[in-house]
Amino acid sequence: MTLQYLIETLGYKPLYKPQGDIEIKDAYTSDLLSDVMGKAPEESVLITVQGHRNTVAVASLAGIRAIVLCSRRGAPDEMLDAAAQEQIAVLSTPDNQFTASWKIARGLELV
Repeated sequence: MTLQYLIETLGYKPLYKPQGDIEIKDAYTSDLLSDVMGKAPEESVLITVQGHRNTVAVASLAGIRAIVLCSRRGAPDEMLDAAAQEQIAVLSTPDNQFTASWKIARGLELV
């Protein structure tokens, strides 16, 4: 699945999008950043409501390529600045975490 799939097919709004398309191989849903740091697979998308700079820092450490902020959560400028520095995409969706996880799992052909 690609980042473009999340934007075009699922309709997720890009808040920060690196140049080029990004391949996403897995997904992880959590709001507990220590959990994400220890268990999220590399080359994945993080599905969360945690919209702050620390989310980007953890995503960078875990090798996460994109963050989907659920439930219409926005991202402060400092989060988007950190995402640009780390080249991690940040998207927003009105979907709750369950729905976003289900849609992304279908895109990854996990269900």
